[in-house]
Amino acid sequence: MPEGHTLHRLAQRHQRQFGRAPVIVTSPQGRFADGAAAVSGHVLTRADAWGKHLFHHYDGGRVVHVHLGLYGSFTEWPRPEDGTPPPPVGQVRMRMVGAESGTDLRGPTVCEVIDEAEVDDVVAKLGPDPLRADADPVLAFRRISKSRRPIGALLMDQTVIAGVGNVYRSELLFRHRIDPFRPGTTITVDEFDELWRDLVALMKVGVRRGKIVVVEPEHDHGAPSYRPGRPRTYVYRRAGDACRVCGTGVRTTVMEARNLFWCPNCQS
Repeated sequence: MPEGHTLHRLAQRHQRQFGRAPVIVTSPQGRFADGAAAVSGHVLTRADAWGKHLFHHYDGGRVVHVHLGLYGSFTEWPRPEDGTPPPPVGQVRMRMVGAESGTDLRGPTVCEVIDEAEVDDVVAKLGPDPLRADADPVLAFRRISKSRRPIGALLMDQTVIAGVGNVYRSELLFRHRIDPFRPGTTITVDEFDELWRDLVALMKVGVRRGKIVVVEPEHDHGAPSYRPGRPRTYVYRRAGDACRVCGTGVRTTVMEARNLFWCPNCQS
């Protein structure tokens, strides 16, 4: 599932591509036909993100709300010189066509038209987003410090912090040598402040570079455990490989229905 930095990059890209101009919106697949018709021809006034949610704000107050889920993705394409968009490939839920380019959305969990009040309802259910200037980390710490759930689960809870996925969760806890099984009530304010600052910095790098970068240069050695499309990591998807820092075998288990990775020595 794409993590928060991906949605912020998409928002920035869509703002550059389609912002402040009318956009032709269609649904080749047909499942979003009514929603597409409601916004097609309107001006995209703003594209922004909160956690893993993307919002396209159009003039007149309508908003396209997208959650990519596990399989959703946008594919971009240049608009041909004759202006005719290429035929859609696969099940395209939403197609956006601008003056010079277009993008196709496939496989999202959510693609719907809502109004601004409903945007507020979506956001009200989410925790602070580390990539937003208005994020309030105090709110996140308050929720963590009152919970007996493991910190490894709390970091993935979108009502606690919005935008953190499995990679950032595992890597952040390793970078700070925190046992993922520690209850939230045991996390000190100083530990949380360091986690939050590091998370903000890492996610900003993700937005800027378009990929997750978490391994420090001095630790970037050993078996890569690399697959195309996966980030180079300390522990994420490195089960059984030697820890880059201490050499202990990285372990994995399932925590609240998601795979967790950690070093039992560094994070003890």
